[in-house]
Amino acid sequence: MNLFFRKWGIILVFVLLALGFSLTYVKFVSLALGPQKQFKPRSPVVERGSIVDRNGKPLAVQTNFFHFGITPKLVKDPDEFAEKVCPILDLDPEEIATKIRASETASFIYIKKKISQEQYDDLSKIILENRWVNFTRFDKIPGRLYPENNLASQLIGYMGDDGIGLSGIEYSQQLTLSPEPDADAKDTIHGENVYLTIDAGLQYKLQKIALDAMDKTQAESIMLIAADCRNGEILSYINLPSANLNEYGNATVQEKIDRASITAYEPGSVFKIFSVASFLDSASITSDDSFNCDGIYQRKTTRGETIKITCLEHHGWLNARTALKFSCNDALAQMSEKIDTDEFLSYIRRFGFGERTGVELPSETRGSVKNQNDKYWSARSKPTMSIGQEISVSALQMVQAATAIANHGVLVKPTFIRRICDIDGKIKYEHEPNYGNRVLRSSTAEYLLSCMETTARSGTGARASLGDISIGVKTGTAQMADMVNGGYSTTDFLSNCIAIFPVENPQIILYIVVQKAKGETYAGRIVAPVIASAADEIIDHLGISRDDAASLEHSGLVTLKEAGPIKLGKLIPDFKGHAKRDLLPLLGRDDLKVVIQGEGWVVDQNPEPGTPIQENMTIELFLE
Repeated sequence: MNLFFRKWGIILVFVLLALGFSLTYVKFVSLALGPQKQFKPRSPVVERGSIVDRNGKPLAVQTNFFHFGITPKLVKDPDEFAEKVCPILDLDPEEIATKIRASETASFIYIKKKISQEQYDDLSKIILENRWVNFTRFDKIPGRLYPENNLASQLIGYMGDDGIGLSGIEYSQQLTLSPEPDADAKDTIHGENVYLTIDAGLQYKLQKIALDAMDKTQAESIMLIAADCRNGEILSYINLPSANLNEYGNATVQEKIDRASITAYEPGSVFKIFSVASFLDSASITSDDSFNCDGIYQRKTTRGETIKITCLEHHGWLNARTALKFSCNDALAQMSEKIDTDEFLSYIRRFGFGERTGVELPSETRGSVKNQNDKYWSARSKPTMSIGQEISVSALQMVQAATAIANHGVLVKPTFIRRICDIDGKIKYEHEPNYGNRVLRSSTAEYLLSCMETTARSGTGARASLGDISIGVKTGTAQMADMVNGGYSTTDFLSNCIAIFPVENPQIILYIVVQKAKGETYAGRIVAPVIASAADEIIDHLGISRDDAASLEHSGLVTLKEAGPIKLGKLIPDFKGHAKRDLLPLLGRDDLKVVIQGEGWVVDQNPEPGTPIQENMTIELFLE
């Protein structure tokens, strides 16, 4: 034994043990007495609130998506893996296998991002069946489902993959929809639901009219706004072309632009109603004053400068009413001589031009209103501004300015948010009309309304006349700026029309702008009829009383046939009779494109029932 256990070997072992114990003891003491590591608790889950229309119809709702990824070097058979997952991911198996082999040295790659809950469920089953859990991973991300696709898309906006709103209401109401959690919060944080002022049913009907107008005029874009002039609530907000929010990444730049809010343009003759209002209200002219139109306004300044503004006709002697009726440039320019320049500019600004309206949208334009100190101001600026040139406005500013005429001279601020509620339905905010200062005397506003009614009855806006509902309109056609050569384009025009109805008790302001129409561009011919069609839809949708309207009695009992659950096999089923909520699961499918048009229940479909289902086919469903 003495020969086996040598003395120095035993000493070495004990020395090493002593050193190890000492190091362990020192480490223990340093950890015990040193600063303690703080472990950050798991952040609470934030469930984003919904965006709905004024009646509670969902326009943007919370959902979840998943990023699907793998560790390439752990995949034993890329071809087998690709073959089994490709049908679910709608990807080419060769593409998947090639991607895996090309990334063998990578620690992780994504096979496909933003897959649906249904795809996640199907993939999970395959992964468990094939025991691929060790090299596959799903990253859950917050998502958004937009049931109405492109309806009011620029207003609703879009949410990115990180859960942050990127545009529209999704952006401006980010903290309301998805509040920042407190440091000590543990439970799920529920965002609040935003009720918009728009009516989705009315929005759909007016968008259909606008799309038809865009097709007939071959226009580059159309803006159409309907507002309740009594409280400033926007009932319909249309910007065409528009993006499908469920396929936002594929949308063009033109489809994403919120023209009615961010685009500034010269309105042309529509602006004359605000010019005449300022002339009359300031007592610079009276309703009986007459001005002779000989086809051209011409004047020499003290500096020898000659100002010329042409008119389309030789109208002869006109007063304020007939000048608006025939949209006479000559008469308006003569009227502008009667008012002090600073006073005229003051009225324009009191109407809200040159300032943002303050609606709940990002990047709203101020437009442009020059003053006498502006380097571009000239002797022709005031008469030119009076006919809607040398001034730029937005569609929202035009609607806001019209509220002063509709509301007996008092401006009403427009809004897109009707109320905000928490998850339990408790109201956190409810819109109340935001009245501004008085812009016009009540008598001036009422006179302007009567002038607009005359224009609708027998003037340039005659094609907007409704017959059984009194309506006041003003049309305008303006040359657009030539962005390449400077000056005004000889081919590009902006046609617009504003309407207020009923005249005796104003409720609705309706405004349309058509940009770069092909062929006919005169507003009285191409936009006035659209105003009439849109006004008819609004009147019927809101139940505004018509003259000599028929009265019907109904028991109030409506019987609906109960429709069973939707099942998709190899053939297209009969969707007729299904409610819109039954169709929502179809929107999440990647193998089909489902287009839903209208509200209520399915009354027609394309293709017909019994048609074989093909990959990536489009199914159109029409609801009433």
